[in-house]
Amino acid sequence: MGKSIRQRLEEQEEANLHPRAAHSAKSLGRERDETPCNIRPSFQVDRDRILHSKTFRRLSQKTQVFLAPEGDHYRTRLTHTLEVAQIARTLSKALGLNESLTEAVALGHDLGHTPFGHAGESVLNRLSPGGFHHAKQSLRVVEVLERDGRGLNLTQEVREGILRHSKGKGKIWVKCSTLEAETVRVADLIAYLNHDLDDALRAGVIGPQDIPKSVAALGAGHGARISALVTDVIETSLGCDLARISPSDAIHDVLVEFRAFLYAYVYDNPAVHADFLKAIKVLEELYGHVLENPEWLAEHSAQCLEGETVERMATDFIAGMTDRYAIKLFESIFMPKPWKVL
Repeated sequence: MGKSIRQRLEEQEEANLHPRAAHSAKSLGRERDETPCNIRPSFQVDRDRILHSKTFRRLSQKTQVFLAPEGDHYRTRLTHTLEVAQIARTLSKALGLNESLTEAVALGHDLGHTPFGHAGESVLNRLSPGGFHHAKQSLRVVEVLERDGRGLNLTQEVREGILRHSKGKGKIWVKCSTLEAETVRVADLIAYLNHDLDDALRAGVIGPQDIPKSVAALGAGHGARISALVTDVIETSLGCDLARISPSDAIHDVLVEFRAFLYAYVYDNPAVHADFLKAIKVLEELYGHVLENPEWLAEHSAQCLEGETVERMATDFIAGMTDRYAIKLFESIFMPKPWKVL
């Protein structure tokens, strides 16, 4: 019997990818054994499962930075994810890494994000026993919550990449088990710094004159800045034979300043936070309602798993909401309705 299409593609990976790249045929495997696809290598299967998941579709209605903006061109959590995937694939292709693994990690990295952006994350981190972090919740989504509690049964490489993507104000580069995971970590930073700056300018929160000189020196616009950063990461990573995926020391310092600028002028800006105070109230009330009425949760959520505490189920329920659904649910529970006259 001849070789399957999958086996031929795996042989192409072996022949064409960098020696340090992850190879589908050498994956560390899945939590549960399953029959391999005859057409797609394992990391491509993972990418497709994430892309077709319910949680991925809900990202289109989740806040990136600006809550319920009136303009049509502000980023959502979904458009952020797609921009990360595009940058990550560009890096991966240039470096000879596994594009399917890179894309799978990129598409799955923010599945666990709450409604209302990081404001929602702060609420659940405060209310949930043991705290809350969106990277850990993203992993929980793919391991447990999707497919009615069965999870997506992804490979270990994709799951580890999802868990390790987040930086916050911490180190830009950390050692991961695959270079593809490191690539997504850098791509995530490049994407959100640039598109959040773009959205902040569009919203009038900052002006061109506020942009740090080191950031402005990267290029005259959004595309030019991304191109400069991607080029630097590629050249630096190739220069060390992919011992790590990271920018040069000079660009690293620019990225640190870029990030600090956005925290000071955008993320922590009172004008941006005004509506988030209301959003926080919405999630606090919903969380309290669920704890007081666990039987109500069983009727309204498909993520009530046997053996879980009500606090865990409340966290999963709220983290999975879109902004629109959270507001609508709050109104239906807590806002009075006019009497209908027959």
